[in-house]
Amino acid sequence: MFSALKSRYARLGLATAGVLALSGLSGSHHANAAGDVDWPSHVSAVYTITFNGFDIGRFTFEADVRAKSYTLNGDAEISALLGFVKWQGLTHTAGQISGASPSPSGYTFDYKSSTKSGSVRISLRNGAVVSSAASPPLPMTPDMVPVERSQLKGVLDPLSAVMAMTRTAGASPCDQRLPIYDGLQRFDLVSTSAGTRQLPGSVGDVHVCEMRYRPISGYKRGGDTEELARTLKIEVSLLPVPNTGLHVPHEIKIPSLVGSATLKLQKIDIVTSDHKQIAFAN
Repeated sequence: MFSALKSRYARLGLATAGVLALSGLSGSHHANAAGDVDWPSHVSAVYTITFNGFDIGRFTFEADVRAKSYTLNGDAEISALLGFVKWQGLTHTAGQISGASPSPSGYTFDYKSSTKSGSVRISLRNGAVVSSAASPPLPMTPDMVPVERSQLKGVLDPLSAVMAMTRTAGASPCDQRLPIYDGLQRFDLVSTSAGTRQLPGSVGDVHVCEMRYRPISGYKRGGDTEELARTLKIEVSLLPVPNTGLHVPHEIKIPSLVGSATLKLQKIDIVTSDHKQIAFAN
């Protein structure tokens, strides 16, 4: 059971962290006369992670925006089989903001489990990857789809990619295609609206988004990656925060052949640019 979950996190863990980084940073932000977006100055969020109804971990997220620069940090911890199997992933990105568009300059991802560890380092400039290193490196085999240099232009790291969702001009915050490079794979996350749903005990509806994984390069042909692209449908429920124009992920469901992993908002604290504090807890 847990090996299947680990497999999916190994392939989509960075993207999942990016999805979670939506906390407090997605929605219809207001722009001032100069065209700058009024971002929250600080966001702190905690999510619970369950698998088939069993509590297996936590994800914490921190975001800071100062002037036209930003930093994002994520920490995911998973423990199962009475602690015999453990996994932790730490992500960090920093960059500049131009209006509603993030421009990352650096991204790191470090992970360790009961049996192995590794890291990813990416440097970017003007939306293009300048350098990238992964340890252990991705093995190049004849069935590997190579990452081309031309595919590394106009991309975002997994955490910065989520900030780009704020550029949506439609009524739904769901409709987006995010071009992502995580240091190993070049892929798109394609999000479309699946309607709205009433959340018990809340005012108004949540937006329900269906997110699909579209691999482009950096994966093996004929393997599990292509099967994920055909079958995986991630459901993200976005909860509107009153009087802010923000939407935060209330629940994220990631299905697998042996069950479903669910990430659910436990609490979130938001400090707006004018120093107003907003808190939410389940």
